[in-house]
Amino acid sequence: MSIKYAILGLLSWKSLTGYDIKKLMEDSAILYWSGNNNQIYKSLLQLLGDGLVSSILEQPKSGPSKKTYTITDKGQNALKDWVLTVPEAPEFKKAFFVQLAWSGVLNDEETMQLLCKYEEELTLQLAYQKEKHERRKGYPDRNEKEIFLWNKMAENAISSCKFEIDWVKSVRTELLEQTKKGATQT
Repeated sequence: MSIKYAILGLLSWKSLTGYDIKKLMEDSAILYWSGNNNQIYKSLLQLLGDGLVSSILEQPKSGPSKKTYTITDKGQNALKDWVLTVPEAPEFKKAFFVQLAWSGVLNDEETMQLLCKYEEELTLQLAYQKEKHERRKGYPDRNEKEIFLWNKMAENAISSCKFEIDWVKSVRTELLEQTKKGATQT
């Protein structure tokens, strides 16, 4: 997914500054973005150049001037066209799986430590997702459907964390049982 569609989506909700967009994306548990601030501003310039957004420079009574962006009709159409494209399948490749795949080089205790560390990270991620959902403010709530969908997306993120925690616990339990069996057989 290109960041420009996340930006167009936010601007379809309301006019925003680049800083507002950055904050909303950082604070969102739903809007995927793993880049730096420059990407937002570069994307805004590209969207502006493509006629998908317009901008106005505002000079408040106090403080620095700020540029506010608004989606254009052309931008609305581009956003709608993108939303109607075939969705990407979820990504199942996880960096942790690469570690786990080669954990045969570890002794049993080290493997358990690795799994425990992963569970700790997941537990933190779960708390983070819950907190972001509870604090959810300033996100699109134009109608009941939009509120419902944003809540369901947050629920998905929370459920994914819970599932992954349950999975790693079961791996630890089964690995421990396997280790005990191996010890009794020798």
